[in-house]
Amino acid sequence: MKLDDLAQKNGEWLRGGGPEADIVISSRIRLARNLADFPFVSRATARDRTQIEQAIRQCTLDIVAEGDLLYVNVEQIEGVDRQFLVERHLISREHAESQGARAVAIDPREKFSLMINEEDHLRIQVMQSGLNLESVWEQINRIDDIIEEKVTYAFHERLGYLTACPTNVGTGMRVSVMLHLPALVITRQIDKVFRSLQKISLAVRGLYGEGSQATGDFYQISNQVTLGNSEQELIQQIGNIVPEIIDYERQARQFLVKESRENLHDQVSRAYGILRTARTISSEETMHLLSSVRMGVNLGLIDDLDIPAINDMFIHTQPAHLQKLSGAELNTADRDIERAEYLRRHLN
Repeated sequence: MKLDDLAQKNGEWLRGGGPEADIVISSRIRLARNLADFPFVSRATARDRTQIEQAIRQCTLDIVAEGDLLYVNVEQIEGVDRQFLVERHLISREHAESQGARAVAIDPREKFSLMINEEDHLRIQVMQSGLNLESVWEQINRIDDIIEEKVTYAFHERLGYLTACPTNVGTGMRVSVMLHLPALVITRQIDKVFRSLQKISLAVRGLYGEGSQATGDFYQISNQVTLGNSEQELIQQIGNIVPEIIDYERQARQFLVKESRENLHDQVSRAYGILRTARTISSEETMHLLSSVRMGVNLGLIDDLDIPAINDMFIHTQPAHLQKLSGAELNTADRDIERAEYLRRHLN
């Protein structure tokens, strides 16, 4: 498998299946790990980073059958390819923009990726479509065990796994669920929900994690601190609160259908119409309009589209994806034209 092959399909996080998939886009667990024999990445020499990358690369061959794993040297690929991997949630922005020896190993189905020499020596990430935290935990725990048989992790008997950022010390686990919450945004209840989450030490982030803005009404809900909590406690914390948010979103959608159906139908229809006819359109506007259309499909207001098709458009209209699909580097204005052409082609 080659990097360009990924552009022709969707990743696991936008498959559009799994429990509660109309609202829950994906479930993700990430583990931060460091090798005991090397300093943290921020203090590592160029030689250290190279040795860390080589040591972990050998471990990845035991996870799946040899040849089935895409291994990408992030240091050596072009900027558009790094951005492409960020858009697919396979690496972080920090990993893309860093310097020195670093890599990512990617499952062909994109259910997991292993970032090497990001903030920590290793960050294992597993994603599944819909609300599937227990299944995600089973898979990431298996991968972690396979790697730990080959290397020695930095571990303290009292503190747990040692990580570059103090908030990750302990389990090194970040549990997150990505939600699509357009009705809570329209009814202006979203800020109240977020304030409640912050009171119980849960973080709310945008589509691309820490530091990113909410785009297309996508939000990531995750734990902020791992120290003092077991893996099951962290999973349970997120697993208990997400159904409540789902319920709030469903109530908001029902309210919109009951109290202002004509206005809602008009908003959805206008969004659909613009996407089908625009000659130039930005990524931000596209995400906003697709969000309305996605809600419209789930509420039965649009009957000639399905969720997987909309999810395709969410990812394929991102800047790096457009350039990969067109086979050329495009400036902002050309991307806006190419994006509009893509949407007209797939919606008409």
